[in-house]
Amino acid sequence: MEHKTNAIDANNKVLGRLASQIAILLQGKHRPNFLPYKDTGDFVVVKNIKQIKLTGKKFEQKKYFRHSSYMGGAKETPLKKLFEQKPGEILKKAVSGMLPKNRLRKIRLKRLRIE
Repeated sequence: MEHKTNAIDANNKVLGRLASQIAILLQGKHRPNFLPYKDTGDFVVVKNIKQIKLTGKKFEQKKYFRHSSYMGGAKETPLKKLFEQKPGEILKKAVSGMLPKNRLRKIRLKRLRIE
């Protein structure tokens, strides 16, 4: 199975809608020979990630949580700060949440390239 490359321009596109479109391409659901247990997806290259749109008040209110498994180890990062430092990480987290939670998830995410 050969993997094709799809280029997507993120200019003025909403984050969630773009992430779902990318998740479909990474899984290979757009192909007639799609099987959920096979890796038939394509490579995806996303450009102009700095011009992505967020609806509502997400830019000021949304926070990403993580925990170190130690007492008091909860850490939160506001979306605004993460967008200034690594704007591609926001899209990667959104796409990761839309992919199935199985062994192929990590392999599929490696085919996502953000420029």
